[in-house]
Amino acid sequence: MSVIKFGTDGWRAAIAEDFTFANVRLCAQAVSEYLKENGDASRGLVVGYDTRFGSEHFAAAVAEVSTANGIRTYLCDRNAPTPAISYSILTNKAAGGVVITASHNPWTDNGFKYKLDIGASATPQVVAQLERHIDSLERSGSPIQRISLDEAKSRDLLVTFDPSVLYIQKIRTLVDIDGIRRAGIRIAADPMHGTGTGYLPLLLSGDRTQVYEIRSERNPYFDGQGPEPITKNLGELINLIKGGGYDVGLSTDGDADRLGVVDENGKFVSQLEVFALLALYLLEARGERGDIVKSVTSTSMANGLGKLYGVRIHEERVGFKYIGAKMMEVNALMGGEESGGFAFRGHIPERDGVVAALFILDLMVKLNMKPSQLVAYLFEKVGPHYYDRVDVPLKPGTREALLQRLQEAQPSSLGGLPVTGVDTVDGFRFTLENGSWLLFRFSGTESLMRIYTETDSPERVQKILSEGQKLAGV
Repeated sequence: MSVIKFGTDGWRAAIAEDFTFANVRLCAQAVSEYLKENGDASRGLVVGYDTRFGSEHFAAAVAEVSTANGIRTYLCDRNAPTPAISYSILTNKAAGGVVITASHNPWTDNGFKYKLDIGASATPQVVAQLERHIDSLERSGSPIQRISLDEAKSRDLLVTFDPSVLYIQKIRTLVDIDGIRRAGIRIAADPMHGTGTGYLPLLLSGDRTQVYEIRSERNPYFDGQGPEPITKNLGELINLIKGGGYDVGLSTDGDADRLGVVDENGKFVSQLEVFALLALYLLEARGERGDIVKSVTSTSMANGLGKLYGVRIHEERVGFKYIGAKMMEVNALMGGEESGGFAFRGHIPERDGVVAALFILDLMVKLNMKPSQLVAYLFEKVGPHYYDRVDVPLKPGTREALLQRLQEAQPSSLGGLPVTGVDTVDGFRFTLENGSWLLFRFSGTESLMRIYTETDSPERVQKILSEGQKLAGV
């Protein structure tokens, strides 16, 4: 059986173990077969990459294969945010795109994401077709087509380009950049050695607002951490802000499609609070209306805001292959998930950490509040909501036993709140009185089981998580 299986967004694996040049070229051949099968080969393919070890070389390997299949390929000439690469699929009118990135995964990994012609993550149907071609190629032993990049250029099949130029132009149409620049906000930015480096300083410098960027050099080791913008990985940013002199901290993950926010006191603003603040920004500060799409792991505050502002909330499985598809179906105002990934109408139906950061800044400007004040204002509207999660590494052979324990679990209460229901939309979720919930879900990108909860107090968060761990026997 193939080791190549796509998760919530693409295929990810350990570099040199399963993520090899041979397997990347196999995926590229499968993409080429998919495009030819669907009559899209003539429209071309965009190929981009992040700052991980060898990413530019893996991207070149993809281009060697796609061009050998006669597909005009637009190869990024530098690392770039995944949303910039996704947007360049639209500007080049290409049939799709490949991004070499493992997003927030540990530094030991790399990955292969496929994007649709609208810039969105591949749907489950497209993923199934790609995996079918991968399996067919492996079973048949068919040779992988390949030519050098020099030959591809000589045959006018390869174009190299800078994906940031038109992406930045697009961003300027989405938000009042000049208003943020004039506002005099003191921003600490942490791109975590990833592809978000330089974007906020470039967009916002030159007036009263100041941007100080840390961890801006390329470092494929990512300081030994997974480049995920959550509390445990943002110590340097948090300590910088606690030292005084900053109004907000903003961090993007390895491929800049996720956002982490730290308030003016050095406190991490949870991803669920950020989701609700972005919804509040669009609904109140900008007065826009439209459906909102959220993952099962995201905040019930969205439901409260939906009631307040008269908009419909849709709940989907985790992954933008589900959220992006629903956004397109209902022309949603925004979509998002617990991971810190958010997408917006008028852009691409895909996560964009840079745009989300600018929207948070614009909310600060429009409501004249710092982040802690924004959270307090949000709680005034929907009540206090607190969240945390625990990531449990999975040992080989333990997944089935965990599943069995969760299937048999029938708690009457958790954290002192009665259990009001159970669902298995994506994992095992126990709904509790007052809108609280506890969810167990196996990660689609790493060998982890995640345990999530959202409830009405920080103390109850820890109590529910502790009881959840006992319930699962971990």
